Amino acid sequence: MIIDFEGLEEDLEVKITEIFDFTLNFLNESKENVSVGVFFTDEEEIRQLNSNYRGIDKITDVLSFPMLEKTPDDKITDFEEFADIDDGNIYLGDIIICKEKALAQAEEYNHSFKREVCFLALHGLLHLLGYDHIEKEDEIIMQGIAKEILEKVKVGRDD
Repeated sequence: MIIDFEGLEEDLEVKITEIFDFTLNFLNESKENVSVGVFFTDEEEIRQLNSNYRGIDKITDVLSFPMLEKTPDDKITDFEEFADIDDGNIYLGDIIICKEKALAQAEEYNHSFKREVCFLALHGLLHLLGYDHIEKEDEIIMQGIAKEILEKVKVGRDD
């Protein structure tokens, strides 16, 4: 898996890479020829993105922009026809994290900034993989997967 990072510290990049690799294995997804972008932004830019793309004019913590119309039942390899002609990678999409919102939420939830960013990045990846939380049942599934993954990669409240 190739991850294009922008604006994140190296220790966060390393941990998010570990989480993403683990997640794809955990969900029996291919890591070969898969790429994704993970970017930090500020409150104004994420508010603008949220307004432009979701019609919600407010600051949010994370946005995902999937490139595929994937469901959890689909496999990444089902989308080989969308692989980049130059490098052969299937681009899942972008995850945009608001740094200020992540800092505030880490304080609010009484855990580390690193834990909050890892959770938000994983949440974004799950959206790119077709998971959502519109229906309560889907929210329970998505939260359960995220909780289990974070426990298995040892991302706790104090990390």
